[in-house]
Amino acid sequence: MSKSVRPRRSVLYMPGSNARAQEKAKGLTTDGIILDLEDAVAPNAKAEARDIVCGNAAAGGYGNREIIIRVNGLDTPWGRDDIIAASKAGPDAILLPKVESAEQVHELEDLMIEAGAPEGTTIWCMMETPLGILHAEEIASSSPRVDCFVMGTSDLVKDLQAKHTVMRLPVITSLGLCLLAGRAYDLTVLDGVYLDLNDEDGFKASCDQGLELGFDGKTLIHPKQLAATNEVFAPSEAEVEYSRRVIEAFAEAEKEGKGVVLLDGKLVENLHVEIAKAQVDLAEAIAEMAE
Repeated sequence: MSKSVRPRRSVLYMPGSNARAQEKAKGLTTDGIILDLEDAVAPNAKAEARDIVCGNAAAGGYGNREIIIRVNGLDTPWGRDDIIAASKAGPDAILLPKVESAEQVHELEDLMIEAGAPEGTTIWCMMETPLGILHAEEIASSSPRVDCFVMGTSDLVKDLQAKHTVMRLPVITSLGLCLLAGRAYDLTVLDGVYLDLNDEDGFKASCDQGLELGFDGKTLIHPKQLAATNEVFAPSEAEVEYSRRVIEAFAEAEKEGKGVVLLDGKLVENLHVEIAKAQVDLAEAIAEMAE
């Protein structure tokens, strides 16, 4: 399955010290799991959590779900050991928090290579500080291993001295800059978490807004958020059916030497075909994951 069509609708954080939750995650409908050694783990439990997380990542058993290990930052007492252990475990990706420069990515990558990380283990970057946002393009282009931006909207709101609002206007500029950099360098870009587990309507609206802005999916803090996320970030049956019709109609038009065609009264040209093909590819990839 190629990177461009790998479903990343839902990526669920799992506390690194909670072995039971990580085992339970094997039966969840999430596209990816972030085994978290950073925020979710108390300082006195960091070493134990590292052993649990890296053991589970190495053992596998998570099916088609992507496994990502979020390490502690290199400026912490645990970061270097986390990266070495994670590299040896061979997850799909290593997620570095608070990325602010290409140099941080290079330092991570050098450690990964030194520790023997598989070539297929990519780098995901948490984008959650003002400096990181301002350096989004530099970070996105820093290494071929960089595969995904993960928005850390909670830390970002704090650092901006802003407020969490329904429309997220305080962070719209930051979200947009990361989406621009991500699309320029063919990265996946994932929206930040929604903290109020009791606000189902607000969460659904946040997913809808994320899709509208252009995110590929959303990071989550609880399994109860999975159903709504997977539904919003997947094309509906009607959308897939229409996309197939767009592809077929344009192919027929090309045979007749035409560069555009009318379908249901709407003009269809090549850019619409590219969108339609992406929708069909994503739907097929989602179906493949479910098998």
